[in-house]
Amino acid sequence: MGQDIVADGLNQIMNIRRVEKREVLIRRYSKVLLNLFEMMKERGHIDYVVNEEEKTVTVTIKKINLCRAVKPRYNVDVAGIDRYLRRFLPSRKFGTLVISTNKGLMDSKESVKQNLGGSIIAYFY
Repeated sequence: MGQDIVADGLNQIMNIRRVEKREVLIRRYSKVLLNLFEMMKERGHIDYVVNEEEKTVTVTIKKINLCRAVKPRYNVDVAGIDRYLRRFLPSRKFGTLVISTNKGLMDSKESVKQNLGGSIIAYFY
């Protein structure tokens, strides 16, 4: 476990997926990781439950091929988003690139629609 909570959480999900299990208990989480989980839940990739008392998150994997944090966090303007879509995703219309903007976390399509740049946090499909 390192210093990056988002990368650790996504790595735990991928490790559990590789050993063909469906549930993982994440002991460290942050608001950014929970917002990322919410985006993944909206798209039907995972389901999660936060236990405030024990400060843990239980993630149930539904269908996910890959989820990774982007290190280093690249700062990108609206014109440069397409370059990173081609770099990280298998297709422009397949997958989600998550960008942290001054309006919160959003996917690349919403970021382009609102004409906002930001820092690339993660991607999943």
